[in-house]
Amino acid sequence: MTDTLFEQLGGTYTQTGDYLLPDLSLPAEKEPGNVGVWALRHKRYLKQHHKVLYYNLLTSGKLHSHLADIEEQAQQLFLRLVKEYAEKEGVTEQLKETDQMAWVRRMNNTRSRATEIVVKEINCI
Repeated sequence: MTDTLFEQLGGTYTQTGDYLLPDLSLPAEKEPGNVGVWALRHKRYLKQHHKVLYYNLLTSGKLHSHLADIEEQAQQLFLRLVKEYAEKEGVTEQLKETDQMAWVRRMNNTRSRATEIVVKEINCI
């Protein structure tokens, strides 16, 4: 019997019952990164709305690094927006010392608005 193209390229098979199944594995990723809530939201978005891109990244072994990049960008954007909005609206340490509840309300409002912007920017919806 002649070798198949798969065998000629170095592929191997494992016999399972009466069938020969090819031994397939995804390429290993080089550097692990932090995958958090923003990356998981983006992953869900890709799976639902951009299946071809998702599966291309998955099969090429680049999905995890892509998600780590998205997570880093989203975190930086979120922190920058919270800082800018807090400065713009006068949410300071002095306010925190004098009226803690007002500070908490304003910071929660600021974080909520920043979250909405980041979600739209990284296409999580």
